[in-house]
Amino acid sequence: MQKEKIKTQSNNLFDVIIIGGGPAGLNAAVVLGRCNRKVLLFDHGKQRNRYSHGMHNYLTRDDITPTKFLQISKNELRKYGVKVLRAEAKHAKKDEDGNFVIMDLKEKTYYSKKLILATGLTDNLPEIKGINKFYGKSIYHCPYCDGWENNHKTIGVYSKSRNGVDVALTLTAWSSTITLYTDGKKYLTKKDKYLLAKKSINVINEPIDSFEGKGSQLKNIVFANGDKSFCEALFFSNGYSVQCHLVESLGCKVNENNIAITNKSQQTNITGLYAAGDISKDVHFVVVAAAEGAKAAVYINKELMEEEIKF
Repeated sequence: MQKEKIKTQSNNLFDVIIIGGGPAGLNAAVVLGRCNRKVLLFDHGKQRNRYSHGMHNYLTRDDITPTKFLQISKNELRKYGVKVLRAEAKHAKKDEDGNFVIMDLKEKTYYSKKLILATGLTDNLPEIKGINKFYGKSIYHCPYCDGWENNHKTIGVYSKSRNGVDVALTLTAWSSTITLYTDGKKYLTKKDKYLLAKKSINVINEPIDSFEGKGSQLKNIVFANGDKSFCEALFFSNGYSVQCHLVESLGCKVNENNIAITNKSQQTNITGLYAAGDISKDVHFVVVAAAEGAKAAVYINKELMEEEIKF
């Protein structure tokens, strides 16, 4: 029985399993596939930017939709023999041989010598009526990703915390008509008020009831008292959450936001475990995530080669 188990595990042993089918995971898969490594990519299809009207800050890919980007990427993976699994990883651990054991939601088990977590984040949308109609089209979370498309428009910033002050100041690169909406909160310091006034940024503290507009285009912020404020584009600062907790369950060190702590090679404190993309600590750009995935793949391939020579 033990021999049968070992044989089954050996047949199902990948060089690398990548959990996450966004830019970090996909780029890692391309690099490792080109190194003739046996690679399995888990993709549950819930990428952070899936609601976006288009990607930016990525040379040669400006304005491409996330859906089209993923389609092109997966087509490129095929010629390198990467296996893509439309599934979600439920559990991960290390076995007595030092290999990673991954179980999906159907309780099917997979094994790998190395593991890359590229599971990404989920933005915490404000719990305001109407937001789903506009999210990714006229309501956004990243000024650098969508600020240029809203040049010279009437822009709002939604934030119940002081993070909104930085977002509002950043957006002055694209508009001179900016309002910070605090949704009933009064958290501004004397310095905050000075900086906002210096940039002619208006502040409205009224509690918000809903967002309204036509189609996917936001038009008004509707307050609890019935008043309205004209707004063509809204950026929110409401935090984010990790998409899965495999990082913690594997014993990986994380920061106060549950983001994996990695070294310059994208390696965590767990031998053989790497993290790339938004789940690591760098700037949350698609191009940065892709670069981190490529970097992790290179160091993993080097590590595998060293182990093969020693063996």
